[in-house]
Amino acid sequence: MTYRSTILATLLFLVSVQSHAADIRVTGRVIDPQGRPVPGARLQLTQRHPGTTHQITTDDQGRFEFEVTSVGEYLVKANADGFQQVTKVLRISSSSASLDIHLEKITSRAESVIVTANIDETSLTSPDPGQRVIVRQEELDANPGRPGAPISIPGLPIETASGGIKAPQYFAPGVAGDHGEPIAQYISVGSYLVPNNLSANAHGNGYSDPNIFIPEVLESVQVDGGAFNVREGNHSVNLAATYGLRSHLDPFLTVTGDYRDLDVVTGWSPSFDSFLAFQGSYGNGFLDRLEHRQQYKFNGQRVFHVGEHRLTLFGIGYYGFSYVPGLVPIFALNQSDINYPNIGDTIDPRQKDQTHTALVALNDVWQLSQSQQLQLSGFFRTYNLSLFSNFGSDLGLVRQSEFRTVAGGSANYVNKVAEYFSLLGGFDYEREAPRRDDLDSYGFLHPSDPSYYPPFKPVDGNNITIGSLTPYIAADGALARYFRYYLGWRRDEINVNNDDLLFPQNSFQKWVGVNSPKATVSFLPKESWYLPLISLSFGQAFFTEDPRTGVGQGTGTGTSISPGSPAATSHSYQLVASKTVRNTDFKLTLGHVTSSAEVGKIDPDTGLQFDLGPSRLRFMTIAVRHNFSQGSLLATFSKADARVLGFGAAGTSQYVPPQPTPEAPRTIFDLLGTVQKLPWHLEARGEFEYVGAKPLGTGCEPNNPNVECIGIPVKEFRGAVVRPFMNARLTAGVNFLIASGYTGQTTESFYPQTVIQKVVGVRLPSYASVTLTYRFGRTGAP
Repeated sequence: MTYRSTILATLLFLVSVQSHAADIRVTGRVIDPQGRPVPGARLQLTQRHPGTTHQITTDDQGRFEFEVTSVGEYLVKANADGFQQVTKVLRISSSSASLDIHLEKITSRAESVIVTANIDETSLTSPDPGQRVIVRQEELDANPGRPGAPISIPGLPIETASGGIKAPQYFAPGVAGDHGEPIAQYISVGSYLVPNNLSANAHGNGYSDPNIFIPEVLESVQVDGGAFNVREGNHSVNLAATYGLRSHLDPFLTVTGDYRDLDVVTGWSPSFDSFLAFQGSYGNGFLDRLEHRQQYKFNGQRVFHVGEHRLTLFGIGYYGFSYVPGLVPIFALNQSDINYPNIGDTIDPRQKDQTHTALVALNDVWQLSQSQQLQLSGFFRTYNLSLFSNFGSDLGLVRQSEFRTVAGGSANYVNKVAEYFSLLGGFDYEREAPRRDDLDSYGFLHPSDPSYYPPFKPVDGNNITIGSLTPYIAADGALARYFRYYLGWRRDEINVNNDDLLFPQNSFQKWVGVNSPKATVSFLPKESWYLPLISLSFGQAFFTEDPRTGVGQGTGTGTSISPGSPAATSHSYQLVASKTVRNTDFKLTLGHVTSSAEVGKIDPDTGLQFDLGPSRLRFMTIAVRHNFSQGSLLATFSKADARVLGFGAAGTSQYVPPQPTPEAPRTIFDLLGTVQKLPWHLEARGEFEYVGAKPLGTGCEPNNPNVECIGIPVKEFRGAVVRPFMNARLTAGVNFLIASGYTGQTTESFYPQTVIQKVVGVRLPSYASVTLTYRFGRTGAP
């Protein structure tokens, strides 16, 4: 009896162990952006230790259920046809766990862009319909391995005022983006928006540098419609682009090159919720002067889970150096130009550009309850610039230099009380401290004696501190069955301290307060209705002006000029309407932005001071996107009217009637196509971009100074063809650019014609490159 009891007890124990080993259940749903279930989605769940993998597909209701044998950390990957892959980390500490997975819709593996009104997806943190670009790791970008914005956003062309490593800028319709102030950029670290703009920068006020990003670590870029939302502050006047980061990188090595440039990128994830990535680039560009460009980048992120806290730590390191190719005359404006064959250009052997920056940011999301969340965040950044550029006979070679530190902190609270009411409240702090923000002139280059350098001459030199204290609040929810609302308010208390190192009498310290209200109402009819989705928004935004006023017209005389207001404000109205008809998305955007005068604006190229404004911008954008079974086609067309409503010389009452805003594109056309399945397993992506001729100011004729200087249109066709091998371990591709025109078009004066201005720019070359990517340990998508 004892023997039998022992056997029975042993069997019961084994059954109990067997039962316990399979009683941990993981359940959840996979849904699309509208909350509808996604049947047939493929999920792969991998345990960190010992590396056990489970695979399953969702049922007709998008539901799934795993049975696992132990608690611990798991990596969940979800794939579905027509959707972007989602990777999440799941920590199981009890006998059950649940997880809902939201998929972003795309139409093909090669596609990277979602362009819809997104009105039905607006939220407390993104109240206005916008455009989102989804980045695929397998995809070749339009300009890999070279300086440039890491992602091409249809309808927003990219330009740079010179070659080398000088950071390019996105241009919105009718906005002179290279001047910096109208467009804001943010890095999404967890739920914290880290500002990527540099106020009072030698390159231009509000300048942002997308060169710091390694493209492979980016998951998305969200471009906000409307003026701004209350979490976005300085420089968010016409546009705000937020870069979203991945949480995980499969180990990879990518080499991109041609006969002039070489780029190497590698990245991996030490743990499920982290990544490290490194990039090194060397190149000579495709212009006559060799750039000898070097760029070294580090991007890293780690997420920690401590109780109900989710901590995200992100860091960037960047160093870049190059010789600047220079601006060249684009064409002869009149017959008299032909009589000066040795007019020369702005290529100067002393031109070069060097910059380095380091950034660390930390975000803590504390989940107080299912509906309440508290965020605590902070960041610290250093930035250095040393630039030598030639600007013709106005100033000749100029040297711009600075070193700055930037620090900031944020706290906000979110409470989703009900469907009709969610509350957001927060407080931001930021302090920028540019030091030795200097511009010096070395005079023009004499063609008959290129070794002659005129005496050194300081133009301006300042130590600047710009600090802001900002409370904000917002609420959103369902106003009625078919309406949603968003109401917000932001108050910025800005302190500007300008220490003029050349002319102390022009130093000043000033506080200014800016109120930024925001309101959005959206109409969301049923899909079966013929009516479109409509969103109407109003907002007020601002940007801090460059405080280096008091330098006169760059004469160095020390003439005292009133610094005016340290912040210029703007008002924005926007109407967005969208409708989907038979798998084709239509979107119409109408915008109207008015901005106050910019007092004592510093020209980003020459350092000269002038007053500008007020100004007005009106624009219309139409986007049409059609999804095919194996690809998609997107067409975007924008037309803008941008005008300076008044202009006065600094310290005078001179007034000139409204005139076009210089260097702002009026016409933008973009056509983007993707094809998933071509013969021999090829995938392709192509984009054609047209930017119409831009007004560039006046002064191109000595006898009629009011004649407009007009640039020439720019045409670019970017394409990529890729093919996977070895079950997607190896991807080989060719990317190319076919271009005509000049980027960075502006006007400059040349020796010996110091009176007549010429239209200049950097020639856009055509090229092709080869890319190879190897993914370690990859065996294809689950």
